[in-house]
Amino acid sequence: MGRPRIFQTSGDLRAAWELYKTSCDHQSVLTHEFSAKNSEFVSKQLRRSVTYTIEGFCVFVDMSRSAFYSLYAEEAEFLDIVTRMREECEVDARRKFETGAIPSQLAALWMSKHGYSARTESSVSGRVAVTDDPYDGLTSEELRALARACADGIEG
Repeated sequence: MGRPRIFQTSGDLRAAWELYKTSCDHQSVLTHEFSAKNSEFVSKQLRRSVTYTIEGFCVFVDMSRSAFYSLYAEEAEFLDIVTRMREECEVDARRKFETGAIPSQLAALWMSKHGYSARTESSVSGRVAVTDDPYDGLTSEELRALARACADGIEG
């Protein structure tokens, strides 16, 4: 006997996914800036959005990613909504890049999660390949640090 399901029907999962998307689209961020005009710091509450992810949804509903995939992604009753969730994650990330909500420098990093690859043009001189990919050669830890730094810049 495995872990009991949080969502009994695909409709329940769909409703929770809609709540998660609303939460992502309405994040509240407190920003601080120095006003040279008034010589003081000014704080302002701003509404920001964060990108939809299956991992973020799992945190939102207090479920592990492995439980989500074993309980829902592999079950026929939930296949349509799980597929829809994945598609909406991809479309949301693309929309946020195209509207500038997420810096275009992170496009290769984010879109690789959805099966896209950075287009690289290579020329070989001897045995050394030259590419236009600015992330080529970075370790996964360096990429995560870059993503965190950019996320901090977006939220701040």
